[in-house]
Amino acid sequence: MLAGAIAGPSMLLTGPKTQHTSLAIYIFMRAAVLAARCGIKSKRLGKICKPLTWKHGDTFLMCLSSSQILSAYILKQDSLPSSYKSFLNKHGGKDLVILQGIKDIASGMPFTNLLEVEKYYKSVGVDIKLDPNMKVPCSIVHGNQSCTGHVLSFLFQAYGRALPVYVPVYLIPALIVHRQGLLKRPYTILGKSLLGTARSSLFLSAYCASAWAWTCLLFRLLERCNIPMVAMGTFLTGLALLIEKKSRRIEISLYCLARAIESFFTCMADAGLCPQASKLKRSDVLVFSLATSIIMHCYAQERDVFRSKYLNVLDWVFGIPPPCDSNELEKCQC
Repeated sequence: MLAGAIAGPSMLLTGPKTQHTSLAIYIFMRAAVLAARCGIKSKRLGKICKPLTWKHGDTFLMCLSSSQILSAYILKQDSLPSSYKSFLNKHGGKDLVILQGIKDIASGMPFTNLLEVEKYYKSVGVDIKLDPNMKVPCSIVHGNQSCTGHVLSFLFQAYGRALPVYVPVYLIPALIVHRQGLLKRPYTILGKSLLGTARSSLFLSAYCASAWAWTCLLFRLLERCNIPMVAMGTFLTGLALLIEKKSRRIEISLYCLARAIESFFTCMADAGLCPQASKLKRSDVLVFSLATSIIMHCYAQERDVFRSKYLNVLDWVFGIPPPCDSNELEKCQC
């Protein structure tokens, strides 16, 4: 544990003024998962940690993360890291003038850019006149399309945007990691890669489409739009994670949870409810040190809480040879 804590300040090698808050939080989330698995094994903490064994806990985490991330995408993009903000703007599929219109009505503020929204739709061949007294922003979100028609057309467009994201995620490991097996079982390995690409692309496209579907549904049912309703609609968006393979769900939910935590505390700081991250000098190093100490403790004392692929990577990093099987062990002893 001490060795892990000492290793944490290595983050300073990237530069004394370069903060890596997102990375530190993500590694801490990974460490928290390992700590939770240790707690589940413990006789003293087993009952307390039992709720963490919930089958769909990863999906619930994704729903919580989605509520914060997608609400921030619509209402406060400044709370998101710039690279992640660009990713959301690309796959969210909406121009910034549309997002501003939704933000105005959700915040209860007078519209500031209805003319710009109308000009945007005119530039894409849609002639529409927006009502400044509207109660729900559906016409801002999808012009003169119906809510259902918009979701279906958006889903197909989003799938086209998602495919280039996942093709390298699945095909590069197939070509590098499984290169020997690729010569022996090319159809099996490539088939699995293509299936994984199609499935993950469907997840991302359904995730983005359902964000607009759930919010539109709530707006229409309750005939109003406000910040709590945006948060509720985007919470349900996390259910799209059920499309993904079970083994990938926790990876995606932890990544999104780290982004959501960073965004949440940025919003809290801007509201004056907690200190600005910039005032907490190198808090990322402190969080990273705590995370690495937990990870190294588990690596040394509780190796069975790691998934085999992560344990193999750590063994390779630290130069520990893989264990011999029973036959090889007998040969070694002879």
